Amino acid sequence: MEEQLLFDNYEKNVSYMRERLGVDESFDMIHLDLVYAGRGMSLFLVDGFVKDEILHYLMKLLSRLDKEQLDPDPLEQLLKTHLPYVELDEQKDLNKAADNVLAGPTALLVEGVDKIIMIDARTYPVRGPKEPDLERVVRGSRDGFVETIVFNTALTRRRVRDRSLRMEYLKIGRRSQTDVCLCYLKDIAETDRIEHLQRVLQEIDTDALPMAEKTIEEYISGQHWNPYPVVRYTERPDTAAAHLYEGHILIIIDGSPSVMITPATFWHHLQHAEEYRQKPLVGAYLRWVRFFAFFASIFILPLYFLVSKQPVLLPENLSFIGPSEAGTIPLIVQFLIAEVGIDMLRMAAIHTPSSLGTALGLVAAILIGQVAVDVGLFSSEVVLYLALAAIGTFATPSYEIGLADRISRLALLLVTGLFGVKGYVIGVTFWLLYLSHMQTFKTPYLWPFMPFSWKPLRDVLIRSPIPLKNRRPAFLHPKDPDR
Repeated sequence: MEEQLLFDNYEKNVSYMRERLGVDESFDMIHLDLVYAGRGMSLFLVDGFVKDEILHYLMKLLSRLDKEQLDPDPLEQLLKTHLPYVELDEQKDLNKAADNVLAGPTALLVEGVDKIIMIDARTYPVRGPKEPDLERVVRGSRDGFVETIVFNTALTRRRVRDRSLRMEYLKIGRRSQTDVCLCYLKDIAETDRIEHLQRVLQEIDTDALPMAEKTIEEYISGQHWNPYPVVRYTERPDTAAAHLYEGHILIIIDGSPSVMITPATFWHHLQHAEEYRQKPLVGAYLRWVRFFAFFASIFILPLYFLVSKQPVLLPENLSFIGPSEAGTIPLIVQFLIAEVGIDMLRMAAIHTPSSLGTALGLVAAILIGQVAVDVGLFSSEVVLYLALAAIGTFATPSYEIGLADRISRLALLLVTGLFGVKGYVIGVTFWLLYLSHMQTFKTPYLWPFMPFSWKPLRDVLIRSPIPLKNRRPAFLHPKDPDR
């Protein structure tokens, strides 16, 4: 963006700002032409972005000024005496001042002053910080991040009262000028990792961030066709704070309630705050149940299909496993139709008003389930195992890894249907090799399983008691490895 310093002529400055902001073309772009203390003054603001009571208060104070009160240095007198407000700044670039107005602050141009006074009295329409839907807990805090970046940084700082907490402010997007915050603990987070993220974010060259954090993820991950997420999302301030203390770096984007946690290995997506809200033994049990559900959701359908087609693979005491009735269409086609049907139901549930959600569930249970079995479209076992796989998919709080889980299950199901036992073995092996070769910000995705490291792996598999968990993850290279 080219720099445009203030002109020597006050009317020319006002005319430039009016044209730059499109005052005459947008009904919500406000220009107030005022005269206070014998000087022409102009206020530029966006209707709906300004706290009216604060602006009215400041205008009332300005209206009481005499000409002598602004002499000899009107800028200093206004900033230090006659505008008693916390968030005041000065700007000498007309283009930057106009961009700031579009973000919410108010610009005050004063005749005879060579700088623009920026009054940050903005307010945004915002919902309350209620508990997020994806990360509910039985016991624990009920607040969650919202779509306003200042609220989210405040919710984070409330839990991290550390002098080394840093909130670095950036603007990304040539046109959108989206506010982005890089959040980390300077005394813990690795310096090279911080500098890498700073560089990557500053190099993002795009018009806007229409999808907020999801747009940024595609720039910082560099793995566009990889279904598995390399960053973790959270809407819980306590979860974000816990990762900060470990040495992770947060990326907070204005307009999104999801905060990005970087880096995040495969195992981070399978952990939940509920595990630490319960006693260690209970938390370890919940974690193992989640692990079992996740891996079962990937392997149970292809394995069931395999043993159904080749019953000799089963011992005699498990010979009951398999479809009692073959159905009118091949088993592999039944699975594929059912998988697509589950996704259709999920999409319909998202777009269905909550008042009609119960009716949608009844329709799905009766028509897709019972009637489909009765007419012979599906065998009852297909519905059973598909339901188990679907439950396992939603057992993790990471929606992104649940979607990747579904893609992996479909791929493994197809290769098993085509090549039988060899296809199943090759598919599982390829899945493991694929994940083991993945990296998240130069860290192996499956660490500490691959490469193997026993103590960190023990902390992954077993929810250790908090008093005994006195070390930070080694892959983050924290400056202070001990708590």
